[in-house]
Amino acid sequence: MAEFTGTLASYSARWSFFTYLGAIACGAALLALPAARATDQPPLAVIDAVFTATSACCVTGLTVRSTLEDFSPFGQGVILLLIQLGGLGIMTITTLLLFQIGGQATVRQRVVISETLGIKTGRGIRRLALMVLVVVLVAETVGFLLLAAATWDSSAPLEVIWRAAFHSVSAFCNAGFSLGDDSLVAYRDDVSVNLIVCGLVLVGGLGFPVIFDIFSRLSRREPLWERLHMHSKLMLLGTAGLLAFGAISFWALEWDGVLAGRPLTSRLLSGLFHSTTCRTAGFNTVDYGTLSGATLFLTILLMAIGAGPGSTGGGFKVSTFMTLLVQAGASFRGQERANFAKRTIPERAIERATATALIFGAIAIAALVALLVVENGRLAAERPRWFLDALFECISALGTVGLSTGITAALSVPGKTILIVLMLLGRLGPITVAVALSRQRPAYQRNYPEEEPLVG
Repeated sequence: MAEFTGTLASYSARWSFFTYLGAIACGAALLALPAARATDQPPLAVIDAVFTATSACCVTGLTVRSTLEDFSPFGQGVILLLIQLGGLGIMTITTLLLFQIGGQATVRQRVVISETLGIKTGRGIRRLALMVLVVVLVAETVGFLLLAAATWDSSAPLEVIWRAAFHSVSAFCNAGFSLGDDSLVAYRDDVSVNLIVCGLVLVGGLGFPVIFDIFSRLSRREPLWERLHMHSKLMLLGTAGLLAFGAISFWALEWDGVLAGRPLTSRLLSGLFHSTTCRTAGFNTVDYGTLSGATLFLTILLMAIGAGPGSTGGGFKVSTFMTLLVQAGASFRGQERANFAKRTIPERAIERATATALIFGAIAIAALVALLVVENGRLAAERPRWFLDALFECISALGTVGLSTGITAALSVPGKTILIVLMLLGRLGPITVAVALSRQRPAYQRNYPEEEPLVG
């Protein structure tokens, strides 16, 4: 049985890995077509086509070419399609098609979709996949209608409709792609646009397991907080706490910085927007290149944490952070078990959370060193805080956030390649990629007497 389940895990990881690679390859080929570039724009280099396709499919938002100026409506449509595929989950769409064609799903297909949606059972897969599709379509449609209404008088009707549709999908999928070279800076004082985008980002970042859990309790008219699963409570409390921390720290550090001279409402709105989008969405209403070093460092920490499992966001996940926080609190109080909301978190969950955070950190450090090496002598000589900029870029790519201090387009081909690998790792998850590339059968491991090292 262990060998069988191991095979399934390897199969699902490899299926996800190679499906994303295939989608990126197809997207890059389409973006390289003459029809995908705007009139009078130079041809798209191969590395830029691959980078843009990876950023869109992995819902990151880092760009090396202007989405508005360098791409035609066809090219923008390809980018939007890749964002939707990456955000909804290629595996979700594939499973729905398999159901429609074959009528039933195999055990392996059920394992694939279960891992993609972050659920613990393989039963009712078709219904769950359809529910995901409904949630996505409803959220993006509502977001589109609200954005269109809020910006209707800003330009021609067709342009407003296209921008509203593009930004609604990009916001819900936590992609950060925008039809503007300055992201959403033009709307920094628009309360409606800011709140609509924040709402879409939050719903997409909570994760489908949390959304389904809330809907289930509401539909049954059960006491909401009492009946929610522990994971949902961890996510809701963690998200609220991180939002408050991000906003308060941004106001405190930038009140006399980038926020200086702006009206009070605009200052408060910028802090809320920054706190909401910096963990995974990648939109911005301020120039990140002008932020203080302290703000950038705290933003790096928030980007690393990211959104929730089974969501459209990245990072090593809010629930992972909360699990480690609960365990740290239990250890500090001298308790043997990590308890939360009248539940005990299993040791295996704590071990997985620890491994996830450590692997994320190790990959980020390795990528940072590689980026510093390949860009040594170029950007390092031009930017006074190059180390912080490079770290910010690596975490933004690995966390599939998409924020940048302005160095992405100036990177060399090796530098862009490093970010491409980071974006793919961040979207699939380092553990998934490791399983996909590992041996299908684990090697024999000897069992020795236990001996405890000194820790701490």
